[in-house]
Amino acid sequence: MYIKTPNRKVAAANGITYAYRRCGPGGARPPLLLLQHFRGTLDSWDPALVDALAAERDVIAFDNAGVGLSTGTTSRTIRDTALDTLDFLQALGVRQVDVLGFSMGGYTAQELALLQPAAVRRLVLAATAPRGAPGIHGLRDDVLAHVDVDRLGAQDYLYTFFNHTESSQRSGLEFFGRYIEREHDRDLPVSAEGREAQYEAMLEWGVPDPDALRRLGSIEQPALVAGGDSDLVVPPSALQLLGTSLPDARVHVYPDSGHGFLFQYHEEFAPEVLDFLR
Repeated sequence: MYIKTPNRKVAAANGITYAYRRCGPGGARPPLLLLQHFRGTLDSWDPALVDALAAERDVIAFDNAGVGLSTGTTSRTIRDTALDTLDFLQALGVRQVDVLGFSMGGYTAQELALLQPAAVRRLVLAATAPRGAPGIHGLRDDVLAHVDVDRLGAQDYLYTFFNHTESSQRSGLEFFGRYIEREHDRDLPVSAEGREAQYEAMLEWGVPDPDALRRLGSIEQPALVAGGDSDLVVPPSALQLLGTSLPDARVHVYPDSGHGFLFQYHEEFAPEVLDFLR
């Protein structure tokens, strides 16, 4: 179970010691690498989602440099975050992965596929957007007020990750219960300096740039693009633009859900991901 998976550490050639968790049956297939959202850590993944994925696939979650329990300095561009991710994979001795990138992690996943295509077999891009897309240069003021705080509470998660309906908010409370269930060996929160660096990377990625969209034509890996229909963080229009700009992509928009659709619909999303990866 992910909730009981111990924290591990691996020292990389770049001098960084990365914190990570790995669970699943192993086997010959490439592991599934999870790339986290803004200020997300090892503890921010929904254990129910990870457990469902790990029933069939080896799953790896980790903290990039300067995040959580990993040492080093947090990258200030998505490109550098992707290079940092490659350093981590090299330290683990993993040559190829499938990637599930969530939000900012989806930015990194795209950059990873562009920088080193052979390292990525398939892409799952969740609640994310292409570089330079309209409407993603910075977070909305109301969202920023809930995410740029020292300690996230239940109301911050409910506002930012879930639709403002009774059914979605109820799913949010259920997720939050799973989120806090791990009591021992928890990850460290992202520092204020780390959050600042990550947000700078997001801003740089989000500068409107029609030319940047053309890069997506070079991503030949099959991609599953998924998100919620009421996302306050990444506009659904940007998600659709991502899906139509990739050469080989399918798009699934989940109803009555926000940025955390993959937590609200974990029972549906996990089988969809596993089917796609097969």
